[in-house]
Amino acid sequence: MALSTTVSQSKRIKRKAPRGFLKRIFKRQKPHLRLESSCDLLVHLNCLLFIRRLAEESRANACKNKCGIIKDQHVLAAAKVILKKSRG
Repeated sequence: MALSTTVSQSKRIKRKAPRGFLKRIFKRQKPHLRLESSCDLLVHLNCLLFIRRLAEESRANACKNKCGIIKDQHVLAAAKVILKKSRG
């Protein structure tokens, strides 16, 4: 493995959702909203699920095109498919 792709042992992976950041964004964008205490966790979970679906669909597009690397065009095509599915 190349040096650039390895993660150093000193870096720690955050295991918590960025709750303060999400609450601050909500307050700035929609100050009139009154949200429950755990609503920010649901938004974070929804974002993670969307990213996972996007990654799976992008990987499928790359395999369909017989490409070993996921490119931006694969991600954009996957996003269009996911948005169509969510709307319809």
